[in-house]
Amino acid sequence: MTVTKRGRYSAAALAIVTPLGVQERVKPPHDLLDEEVEVWQAIVNAEPADHFSASTIPLLAQYCRHIISAKRIAELIERAAGDKDFSLADYDRLLHMQDRESRAIAILATKMRISQQSTINQRGNHKKPTQVRLWES
Repeated sequence: MTVTKRGRYSAAALAIVTPLGVQERVKPPHDLLDEEVEVWQAIVNAEPADHFSASTIPLLAQYCRHIISAKRIAELIERAAGDKDFSLADYDRLLHMQDRESRAIAILATKMRISQQSTINQRGNHKKPTQVRLWES
């Protein structure tokens, strides 16, 4: 309520609904592949609508690419584990590729504050939101 008055509000005053601006979720860039768009939408829908800003869109796009790359490398590793003719050196290269993708994913998730490290404090409790709620302003 924008009008401040003393005492209780009437039922008629409480029945008036003030329209709130609807925050639209960020759209994926056009250069993402279909698999990457699915990852994008899952991540964006898991966070509040205003979580991602224009400055984090390139980070999120790269994060989606790394997730799909890691998935493909994991499939290659799985295939290699069943192949008797696969050399140990090639297997080691795949494991190093998987490690690089995992590191990139972890770094980007932390930077965008979508990892558990960003949302849980040192005692394992969820951090309280820092944004001001509408009814507190």
